[in-house]
Amino acid sequence: MSKVCAISGKSAMSGRHIRNTHSIGWKYRAPKKCRIFKVNIQTVTVPGENGGTQKIRVAARMLTSRAFLSVLSGEKKLSQVAKAPKK
Repeated sequence: MSKVCAISGKSAMSGRHIRNTHSIGWKYRAPKKCRIFKVNIQTVTVPGENGGTQKIRVAARMLTSRAFLSVLSGEKKLSQVAKAPKK
């Protein structure tokens, strides 16, 4: 299963991390490491659309969002809130 948030569509991103800047004079000469920034995905059980329950993967940042709380309380269906994955 891919690590993509069901609410926001967040997934892993590539970027560069400066490992050690030493001092301000070395800021632009410091070694830069390419890496992948991964999303903190949590598995959560929410009410399903057929009346049962459903397990979805949600980013930890979205656990307190209004969109997720409306799905959790049953006000909105997951299909109304879910976004397409970002590319």
